[in-house]
Amino acid sequence: MEAVGNAISNIESVNKLAAHVRTELGKIIVGQEATIDQFVLVILCGGHGLVEGVPGLAKTLAVKALARLLQLEFQRVQCTADLMPADVLGANIFNMAAGSFALHRGPVFTDLLLVDEINRTPPRTQAALLECMEERQVTIDGARHPLSGFFTVFATQNPVEFEGTYPLPEAQLDRFLMKILVSYPAAEQEAKILENYQNGFDARELEKVGLAPVDSRLLIAARTEVAQVKVEPALFRYITALVRRTREWPSLSLGASPRAAISLMLVAKAMAAMDGRGYLIPDDVKSVAPPVLRHRIMLKPEADLEGITADQVIRDVIAAVEVPK
Repeated sequence: MEAVGNAISNIESVNKLAAHVRTELGKIIVGQEATIDQFVLVILCGGHGLVEGVPGLAKTLAVKALARLLQLEFQRVQCTADLMPADVLGANIFNMAAGSFALHRGPVFTDLLLVDEINRTPPRTQAALLECMEERQVTIDGARHPLSGFFTVFATQNPVEFEGTYPLPEAQLDRFLMKILVSYPAAEQEAKILENYQNGFDARELEKVGLAPVDSRLLIAARTEVAQVKVEPALFRYITALVRRTREWPSLSLGASPRAAISLMLVAKAMAAMDGRGYLIPDDVKSVAPPVLRHRIMLKPEADLEGITADQVIRDVIAAVEVPK
């Protein structure tokens, strides 16, 4: 019990950070509490998020406001069919006056990078992000350039528009820690959005909202606390069993990889910390399994035709695996 007590007392930074983000983003984002929490989980784990939702659901606004709130540098890339790798990474440009090449840094040299409509950019440019996301470095003309320690990609994609798009390959999808689904707000929330705009709110003028920024040291401390969340051996076996069960599930042609198991444990630890605990329980794993696994499994064509969804399969897998006592 003493160890548990110490674990609880050591996650104050996570609680403080999560509560502050919820309060401040609540000033500009109506509803979407689960989405905001998942954005925070991505940041706490040092991963990347794939954000899926139809246009107009404040996906860009949420990421932009989060960067301002956490005092992180923010850049945005609007993806198009003619976007080239150099447009994202940068390039060495010859300086006529100096008679030498100088590095022109692309938008990846930032803390939070929003890649808007990532499935509109061609595969060559999508692949250019792989090294950035996995290694947190950029290689230009053979020279390696490190990226920020806070470097995080939030990539959006439209789930209903497929003309002129390039679906992300499995290797690219697996680089995303979580796939976050953004849904329509409830009727009361949508009415509140209209009321806010009537009262003068403008998403293009966030500086007028008066967001109270978070001390950058708090995010570093919160990440350290998440890493220290305790995981019992029984939970290792539980996470392994869940992931391995997807590989033999009858409606799936592709199950989750060992990297998915690592991601599941990391996000579950962050969820435990956000819930005020310094130790992992099975409910933490269950709650984050859908956003961590939904983009890492592939339905068989016949299952897709029957209307079975990835989230439905994940729920069935969770129900089929014995929970440790």
